[in-house]
Amino acid sequence: MTETQTVTVRVPAKVNVQLAVGGARPDGFHDLANVFLAVGLYDEVTVTEADELRVTCAGPDAGQVPLDRTNLAARAALELARRYGVDPAVHVHIAKDIPVAGGMAGGSADGAGALLACDALWGTNASRDELLDICAQLGSDVPFSLVGGAALGVGRGEQLRPLEVGGTFHWVFAMAERGLSTPAVFREFDRMNEGVRIPEPVASQELFDALAKGDAGALARAVSNDLQPAALSLFPALADTLAAGRAAGALAALVSGSGPTTAFLAPDAPSAQTIAGALLTSGTCRSVRVTESPAPGATVL
Repeated sequence: MTETQTVTVRVPAKVNVQLAVGGARPDGFHDLANVFLAVGLYDEVTVTEADELRVTCAGPDAGQVPLDRTNLAARAALELARRYGVDPAVHVHIAKDIPVAGGMAGGSADGAGALLACDALWGTNASRDELLDICAQLGSDVPFSLVGGAALGVGRGEQLRPLEVGGTFHWVFAMAERGLSTPAVFREFDRMNEGVRIPEPVASQELFDALAKGDAGALARAVSNDLQPAALSLFPALADTLAAGRAAGALAALVSGSGPTTAFLAPDAPSAQTIAGALLTSGTCRSVRVTESPAPGATVL
C-alpha cells in the first residue's frame, strides 16, 4: 500500500451527440458510431482502505444503485486487484450527482472513477492503455468516462478516437419520472427494425466540424440518436418533454443515449436558464440540470 489512505476521483456524465446504431451482432452487441461529449455533471468516487470490499452510495436516487459486486465500481476494483495480485479490501463510496438509469453513463463513470482511484491508492501504476483495456472489459461507455472531453467511439463504443472541441456548449438536461433499461431499449430497437437491413453506422463529419468550431447552431443540425425512436416507444411521454424544450428555444432536443434523460442544446448560458425554467413549469419532467461541455475525464482530486 502507498501512504495514501483515501483517494477521491471526480468523473463526468456524458451526452451522445451522435449515436448511430448498426444491426445486432452474433454476440448480441451492436456496432456503433458513438460521439461522446463529457458534460459538467459529476460523481465523486472515494476509495479507502478497509477490511473487505464494500460499496456505499449517497445522493439523488442513490437507493437505485446496486451496492453488491455487480456495481461497476466494485467490478473495477476487483479486476485491477486481480491483475496486480492485490487484496481488493477497499470501501468504495459514490457521491452521486449523475442521474441514475438516465442514459448519461453514471454507472460507467463510477467504474472508471473507482479504477483510477484504486490505481492511485494501491500504487499499481497501470498504464493508460491497461486502464482503458479494463474499462472496455467493464462496459462500452466506461473508457470514455476515463478519457472525457469529446471522442468518437466505434466497435460497441469502447474503441475511442479523441475529437477536437473549439468552444463551450450549453446544455439543459431534463430528468424523467422513471428510468429506462439500456438493454430494453436495444431490444426495442431490434424489434422495431426486424426484417430491415440496417446500414453500417457512420460518424458524421458535419458533426466533427461543428464540435471543432464550437458552433452550437451547426452542432444542433448534426445531432442524431438512432435509439430515440425505441426510447420513445417504451416511454411515449418523453415526446412531451422534447416538445417543451424546443418550444422554449432549444436549438436541438434529443434523448440522451438510451434515455430517459432528455438533452437540450441552448444557444448560450442565459437561454439555457430560460429553457430549464420552461421545462420545470411544463410538468413534463421531474427535475432539470443546466451545465456545459466539454468536461475533463476522470480526475484524482
